[in-house]
Amino acid sequence: MKAFIHDNFILHTQTAEYLFHNHAKKMPIIDYHSHLIPQQIAENKRFENITQIWLYGDHYKWRAMRTNGVNERFCTGDASDWEKFEKWAETVPHTLRNPLFHWTHLELKRYFGIDELLSPITAKSIFDKTTKLLQQEDFRVQDLIKKMNVEIVCTTDDPTDSLVYHDIIAQTVSDFKVLPTWRPDKAMAVENIEAYNLYINNLAEVSEIEINTYPDLLAALKKRHDFFHEKGCRLSDHGLENFYAEDYTKSEIEVIFRKIKSKEALNSLEILKFKSATLHDFALMDNEKNWTQQFHIGALRNNNTRMFNTLGADTGFDSIGDFSVAVPMSKFLDKLDEHNKLAKTILYNLNPADNELMATMLGNFQDGSVPGKIQFGSGWWFLDQKDGMEKQMNALSNLGLLSRFVGMLTDSRSFLSYPRHEYFRRVLCNLIGNDVEKGEIPDDKELLGSMVENICYYNAKHYFNF
Repeated sequence: MKAFIHDNFILHTQTAEYLFHNHAKKMPIIDYHSHLIPQQIAENKRFENITQIWLYGDHYKWRAMRTNGVNERFCTGDASDWEKFEKWAETVPHTLRNPLFHWTHLELKRYFGIDELLSPITAKSIFDKTTKLLQQEDFRVQDLIKKMNVEIVCTTDDPTDSLVYHDIIAQTVSDFKVLPTWRPDKAMAVENIEAYNLYINNLAEVSEIEINTYPDLLAALKKRHDFFHEKGCRLSDHGLENFYAEDYTKSEIEVIFRKIKSKEALNSLEILKFKSATLHDFALMDNEKNWTQQFHIGALRNNNTRMFNTLGADTGFDSIGDFSVAVPMSKFLDKLDEHNKLAKTILYNLNPADNELMATMLGNFQDGSVPGKIQFGSGWWFLDQKDGMEKQMNALSNLGLLSRFVGMLTDSRSFLSYPRHEYFRRVLCNLIGNDVEKGEIPDDKELLGSMVENICYYNAKHYFNF
């Protein structure tokens, strides 16, 4: 029986096969947005079994298991690692036509050489084989990264983080680089005044700047921004429901900040004005240092109050949101561009209804200074699957320049997620190959091969200039 994951998986034409095997496959990976834990890389962690590296923290799998009728004890609860894996194995056959089915078997194949389909029948043998392999020295996390030909990993880090593990990695790892990414979401999160005051107290301590006013807050953040730059950071990232672009004055923000320090609750307009001010000031910092700013827009988070109170955030109870994004996004970008302060920018939408909106917004602010200065980010979260990737690339092709696209990222907490880059590359080559076979683009191997290599690697390498 032919293995499910074979050489020409997802490649439906000879042109697609040629482009993948001769161009896409060989390119190194620049993973410019991930949630890997720097401490685990620095310590070169070895996981005891596949459950720990595969199921811990993976809300994609938890959602599928819950939908399959699996009790929470086997997702986030106190069941043993084997019991959790067994329940995942019971769920996998039911994930047909879900990207989890593809990812699961790509990861088993690429890391462990396993061609068997995961099911209740094969669960024990696969658990035993992967557990045995994970005890080997070349299955520690640094080797797992090297195995996938990764050149750059960008983690996601709060402004208060010490980045001590990035220092250790820089001193001890030579096969790839791990760089921090500035993620200042907590510095804007004024909905909870008590938590926010605790946060700015911590920021004051690490920055060694007493924070009593809004200018003090900016000074502390600017000092940390400088510190991140010294450690190799060249990107920021923001996870937002929507862009914040409410009009405000400096005096209004100073009054709002005094209320925050006095632990007075803010009304919705004050919250919006404060977030608009901080987001704009972050963008100015990024522009000053020639960083790239990333905006992930459109997640409706923590929908299940009961489970949020039990498990907290990022446990699989988020969904696509339906927000009106065009006007605030345009206003935010235009205010920066008006004063020539708009940094390189990547825009990610979670609602596929916004694909064409995003793709057209790019063209409003391209200025000829950098190829693809304003980028339409790859299919994100619920959209990082074949259909979502194709729709994103089709919108970008129709309304912008696919050839200038900086390509894929993992956005993952798992060290076994790097086959997602292969998955993306296969989808890309198949998309182009189908057009060639239909006669809609020329069968020019040199032209197409160069385009594929650029999207898979060179565009990102030149764009970020790490």
